[in-house]
Amino acid sequence: MLNPLLTELYAPPYDIVAERYGAIFTISRSRMATSLSQAIPAREPASAAKLAAVLCQDMKANDVVLLNLQGVTDMTDFFVIASGTSDTHVRAIGEHVIAVLKKEGVRVHHTEGLQQGRCVLLDFVDFVVHIFHPTLRSFYQIERLWSDADVVAT
Repeated sequence: MLNPLLTELYAPPYDIVAERYGAIFTISRSRMATSLSQAIPAREPASAAKLAAVLCQDMKANDVVLLNLQGVTDMTDFFVIASGTSDTHVRAIGEHVIAVLKKEGVRVHHTEGLQQGRCVLLDFVDFVVHIFHPTLRSFYQIERLWSDADVVAT
């Protein structure tokens, strides 16, 4: 639900005010036709998840796996799971994925562990990227936990 204070703040110059995932969108009716026609279509979750997996491989990540979780859980549609060789490598992979996907118009919703580099979680809502230090990957065994999911070829 839209916060009433946001409506008061943005309502005078705009006809439509919406809030989604913490972002505020404003549209003026006089500019609506041009702004909607110039909108960049959002990347499909499957192609964005595949791109994230390819980006991990580009950074020399080990054992990159893409799991299709559709029909298994409503939490997200895809998991990308990868391993780095060190804390610095894990951080570099995560930062690379965030930077390139941001250029493609796919923004990360939430990150965890990026500072430490042992286990990085990048939540893009429709897909989640897990990048592990090898010892933590064997400890958490995410692939075994989600063994019902189909493995997608990247």
